[in-house]
Amino acid sequence: MKLVPLGDRVVLKQLVAEETTKSGIVLPGQSKEKPQQAEVIAVGPGGVVDGKEVKMEVKAGQQVIYSKYSGTEVKVDEEEYIIVRQNDILAVLSE
Repeated sequence: MKLVPLGDRVVLKQLVAEETTKSGIVLPGQSKEKPQQAEVIAVGPGGVVDGKEVKMEVKAGQQVIYSKYSGTEVKVDEEEYIIVRQNDILAVLSE
């Protein structure tokens, strides 16, 4: 099954959180926060949303940082995804 977002929505897959810090400290499971970093899986067509023209600025395959409490979590074929509006994406990571 494939998720196809509508309007200005974007499907994200969270990146796996590091379990040890850079200095080698292992983090216990309960102290870890969910990462706010994700990979873009699919992008909606944009268009007119709420009376405003929306141009999609992200593409599938990019890594992004998104707002902490945004989106809707869904599970498809045992994979977990988050569907967010484009304006909930704060930054695109580049090298």
